[in-house]
Amino acid sequence: MRRLITGILAPLALVATLAAPVAAPAQSADGDADIVARLSVTGRGEAVAVPDMATIRLGVVAQEDTAAAALDATSEVAARIIARLESFEIAARDVQTSGLSLQPVYTRYDRDNGKPPEITGFRASNQVTVRVRDLDVLGDVLGAVTGDGANSLDGLSFGVSDEAPLLDAARRAAVADARAKAELYAEAAGVSLGRVLSIGEQGGGVPMPMPMAEMRMAADSVPIAQGETGYSAQVSVVYEIIQ
Repeated sequence: MRRLITGILAPLALVATLAAPVAAPAQSADGDADIVARLSVTGRGEAVAVPDMATIRLGVVAQEDTAAAALDATSEVAARIIARLESFEIAARDVQTSGLSLQPVYTRYDRDNGKPPEITGFRASNQVTVRVRDLDVLGDVLGAVTGDGANSLDGLSFGVSDEAPLLDAARRAAVADARAKAELYAEAAGVSLGRVLSIGEQGGGVPMPMPMAEMRMAADSVPIAQGETGYSAQVSVVYEIIQ
């Protein structure tokens, strides 16, 4: 009986050995069977410059008894604004109608007698987005268009007409920051950095508001602080670690 059991178990053991899965070595993207040690870091960079242009969004809002009257009122003021911008030699390509609306104005709901809201008039809005490339006249422009009837200012931002060099400088700074971090970690861990395995941009090109540095003001104009503008970049870099 003992011989029979032994004879049966031996083939079973051989079958189990052949059926057992064999772990394959991890392969890199180029087919190398060696496992590559990696170090992932994130770098950030910034680049700033004095702005050379400004973008403003301004316009007029009017309320009248009829829709036609409200629209006519805003159209008249908008025409004066555009003519004023032309007098400052602002090119037509830098002036764009960016908002045009006409809405009814209702009375409040009367809860006491359940009377529904009624239309009492109409409110019209005409908004224009303007790029001012001569910052010396920016305050004068704002003061002048206000005198022409503009009563809405939705935003003012500064920028540079050619942002590509700033973006490139920010990206270079981000890569340098990532390299400096990687070298620090490698030194602390007692290893060396190898080749770059991957690099990718995360976001980037984000305008950064900077502290105001200069105030511009002239007679009958709006005081404007142009400050500095810039861009930021963020990259993720994976380095090979050499033991």
